Amino acid sequence: MNSFGLAIPYSVVSNGAGIAGNLFAFILFVSPIDTFRRIGRNKSTEQFSGLPYIYALLNCLICFWYGLPCVSPGVILVATVNSIGAVFQLTYIIIFIIYAEKSKRVNMFGLLVAVFGIFGAIVFVSIWCLDPITRQIFVGCLSVASLICMFASPLFIIVPNGIGTVLGALQLVLYVYYSRASREGSRRPLIGPSV
Repeated sequence: MNSFGLAIPYSVVSNGAGIAGNLFAFILFVSPIDTFRRIGRNKSTEQFSGLPYIYALLNCLICFWYGLPCVSPGVILVATVNSIGAVFQLTYIIIFIIYAEKSKRVNMFGLLVAVFGIFGAIVFVSIWCLDPITRQIFVGCLSVASLICMFASPLFIIVPNGIGTVLGALQLVLYVYYSRASREGSRRPLIGPSV
C-alpha cells in the first residue's frame, strides 16, 4: 500500500525501478563522450587513464551475464542495459588504444584481452561447475565486487599519492620520535653501574 491507500503490484515497482536504473546507467555510459572527442581531436590520450574503462567493461560484462535468464530469471533489464554499456566501454577502449602511445597501447590491449579471459572463465565456471542457485549467488557477488571496482577505479589516479602522503607523514613522526629518544638516550650512559 502506498500513501494514498492503493496497492501497487510488485512487478510494476520492479519494472519502474529497472527502467529508471537503465536511464541513469545510460547517462553514466555516455558521460565520457566529451573526453573521447578531445582524445580524437588532439590525437592523443594525454594524461588520461584507460583503467576506468577497462573496469567498466568488465563490470558491464559480468552484470550482463548476471541479467541473462540462465543466471537470473526475471531481470532481463539488467542484461539489456549492460550489453549497451559494454558496447560503449569497448568503443572507448578501442579509441584509447588507437591514440595511446605505444607502451600504453600494449598495456591497454593486454588488459582488454585479460578482461575477456576473466569473463570467459566466469561464464565457464558458472555454467559448468555451479547449480542454478549457486550460479546466481556467485555471479551476483562478482557483479557487486565489479561495481565497487568500477566506481573506485578513478580513485586509482590519486590513491598512490594519498597512500604515499600517509606513509611519508608516518615516517616523519617516527623520525621525530626516535631522534628525540636517541638524544635523551645519549645523555645516559650506555652501560649502567654494575651491582
